[in-house]
Amino acid sequence: MRSINQRYGSFLNLCNTILIIFLFIAGSLKAETKAILTFGDSLTQGYGLPAEEGFVPQMGAWLKKQGISAKMINAGVSGDTTTGGLARLDWTLAEPVDLIIVNLGSNDMLRGLDPLLVYNNLNQIIDKLQKRQIATLLIGHRAPLNYGAAYKQAFDGAFEKLAINYDVHFYPFFLKVLMGPDEVSPELQRYFQPDGLHPNANGVAALVKDIGPYILRALSK
Repeated sequence: MRSINQRYGSFLNLCNTILIIFLFIAGSLKAETKAILTFGDSLTQGYGLPAEEGFVPQMGAWLKKQGISAKMINAGVSGDTTTGGLARLDWTLAEPVDLIIVNLGSNDMLRGLDPLLVYNNLNQIIDKLQKRQIATLLIGHRAPLNYGAAYKQAFDGAFEKLAINYDVHFYPFFLKVLMGPDEVSPELQRYFQPDGLHPNANGVAALVKDIGPYILRALSK
């Protein structure tokens, strides 16, 4: 009987040891810091907001609440276009990152630039990221109808086409949750700064809450 008990006790000790090792590894993976590069324009940079209320710091705080340790890198440049983004991509990626959020195109649209130019620039950006095997979350943008239906279709469709072609994670419209019931008109007084273009702190918080789960999925792929 003692021999059986000894073997059973040894088995339990082995199981406990394996369980401890497993929990240690799982905890280490969860605690592993992820480097997330947010690559965009003033919407990313946090234009008009105190440093702690911009998109990048608010997203970092949201991820922390989800148990994710993230090193958030703000690579937002106010006024930047897809052309400017492409030009600075290589030196921006001097250090390795686990995920890049590509949030460019709004300034191209405001300037009425050719949607084909937007597509080609973003195509080169995503191609470079895929060759480096960097997980990517592409943020879409939409043009207003005052540029004409053909322009809007081409501009909006450029982001959707890229997401399909490269099979990257895709958030269809950066300002989606800040739109009113018609999904077109922005809720200016509630979510935007006086310029009517950049989200206020409440607007950023709403964006973070909606985009955050897409980042979690991109990190887990």
